[in-house]
Amino acid sequence: MKPPSSVQTSEFDSSDEEPIEDEQTPIQISWLPLSRVNCSQFLGLCALPGCKFKGVRRNIQKDTEELKSYGIQDIFVFCTRGELSKYRVPNLVGLYHQYGIITHHHPIPDGGTPDIASCCDIMEELEICLKNNRKTLIHSRLSPPIPV
Repeated sequence: MKPPSSVQTSEFDSSDEEPIEDEQTPIQISWLPLSRVNCSQFLGLCALPGCKFKGVRRNIQKDTEELKSYGIQDIFVFCTRGELSKYRVPNLVGLYHQYGIITHHHPIPDGGTPDIASCCDIMEELEICLKNNRKTLIHSRLSPPIPV
């Protein structure tokens, strides 16, 4: 049975029919200088570690080990639990804890925005991390490179 012609099966496909080989390139982190807000720290931004969706085949173990080797101490995760499952990293938050990385999980649905109270909570936690000179990273599913 063929799917209706108006539905493209590959559009949201995350099936197991994808190639088995994982991406071997190091995870890319863009470092955002915070000097414009009178902070000497940099904030790391990256795509979702371990993501397996469409043409993306990251290795969760390798990506997490790389983040740890970069000295990342705190990670802000904005994906929902459902999104983490969809992108095949349902245990990512637990894995960060196993690696001794403090995780700040603030789920924001893809395309959504947090309410003011959530924004304030995120900013307060982020400020504490940066004031304590902790190497901090933020990720959602996709994070575009930041021009420097």
